[in-house]
Amino acid sequence: MASEVEKKAAFDIDSAKEVVRELRASFVAGKTKDYEWRRTQLKAVLKMMDENEPQIVAALRDDLSKPELESSIYEIAMLKNSCKFALKKMKHWMMPEKAKTSLATFPSSAEIVSEPLGVVLVISAWNYPLLLSLDPVIGAIAAGNAIVLKPSEISPATASLLAKLVANYMDSSCIKVVEGAVPETTALLEQKWDKIMYTGNGRIARIVMAAAARHLTPVVLELGGKCPVIVDSGINLQVATRRIIAGKWGCNNGQACISPDYIITTKDYAVELVDSFKCELERFYGKNPLESNDLSRVVNSNHFARLLKLLDEDKVSSKIVYGGERDKSNLKIAPTILLDVPQDSLIMNEEIFGPLLPIITIDKVEDSFDLINSGTKPLAAYMFTNNKKLKKKFVEEVSAGGLVINDTTLHLAEPTLPFGGVGDSGMGAYHGKFSFDTFSHKKAVLYRSFAGDAPLRYPPYTNGKLSLLKALLGGSILGIIRALMGWEV
Repeated sequence: MASEVEKKAAFDIDSAKEVVRELRASFVAGKTKDYEWRRTQLKAVLKMMDENEPQIVAALRDDLSKPELESSIYEIAMLKNSCKFALKKMKHWMMPEKAKTSLATFPSSAEIVSEPLGVVLVISAWNYPLLLSLDPVIGAIAAGNAIVLKPSEISPATASLLAKLVANYMDSSCIKVVEGAVPETTALLEQKWDKIMYTGNGRIARIVMAAAARHLTPVVLELGGKCPVIVDSGINLQVATRRIIAGKWGCNNGQACISPDYIITTKDYAVELVDSFKCELERFYGKNPLESNDLSRVVNSNHFARLLKLLDEDKVSSKIVYGGERDKSNLKIAPTILLDVPQDSLIMNEEIFGPLLPIITIDKVEDSFDLINSGTKPLAAYMFTNNKKLKKKFVEEVSAGGLVINDTTLHLAEPTLPFGGVGDSGMGAYHGKFSFDTFSHKKAVLYRSFAGDAPLRYPPYTNGKLSLLKALLGGSILGIIRALMGWEV
């Protein structure tokens, strides 16, 4: 009897089809297109956050041992800010944008109308399981879509809580959460969606993109990469060190897609930089950081083993200049600094996504640009310098999803900036209006009356018509006059 119940409860391809059918029926009925429906759902998100913050913090603590401050600020508060921004701007975003017209269509007027794509799928990540789940959903709601959210099974407590809260607070005929792992995600990917947004790693992104291609479904891929930090001399080193620590260990203990992955500095400055890290890390996390309550743990034993493999490689383990302690039973690794690790080591050839931070030394800071550009394009790149020429060169020459000068990770919090990758670090962007645009189709509309119907475009074709049409399409007043006078254009 129990096996029959389990079989009935299993989410398979037929279940996925039924979910999509129900959501598409709601969308076709026009339910999600209404401004009031969008506003109501966004207000429901805010209410859901306000009334359940303790439960959310507890779930994040269960999944990641995430400190309350990080949960409250980097997940809940940032999500609420995103929601408030959308509520404030959404009516304006929904308005048609006036577009200029040319002589070629005179007399006419034109506009660009934002229309919802339809039924969209959001597959989120485990490292920020609340923010990376609901932030894209906010954009999809604002744009007027029906949505399926698939949270990561690697953060099960948050995924379960999300499913419960979304069902209780939001319109279940238009917004659904599907829990599960690979089988459930596979069943969802078999369906026809109007857009898929995936946050995670490149290996799974290729699977998502291949599944989407079968239906010609567009995708947004938010991936990661090895985010570099260039540290110049002649700066406020204490402030720089603290900001790097905040972006590395203060962001889920390095388990963030925009977390600093490695540092590049000059040989002459490296020792001073390491000493600064030692001082500030001890100030923040104490002499035994494994006992600190202000550091998240590694998410699971598989990721813990992966990080130890990077750290314990023969050519790397001898390069540890700070940290390296580990606690397998609690899945904790202390903040670890490594100096001059070989470029061909494992740690320098895959995204670290953890509390390990290698420092690479070069002869002069300018050499760092070629070093960064020799690899794949990262999701973010950071530089600490007071040199205006270096800042300009950094912006001009380094290709990354986003750049920050004299800080790390803060661009994520600015809703007026697009957040997304380039190349191997992803495609597409979201946040603020960029989220609305990501989940909208920009429909071109041209209005004409029955007046001004010129015979130029109709047969029989003549050289005079050809000359005048060329002048009209070229936008040249002088050319039009010459054509009307019968002169060669």
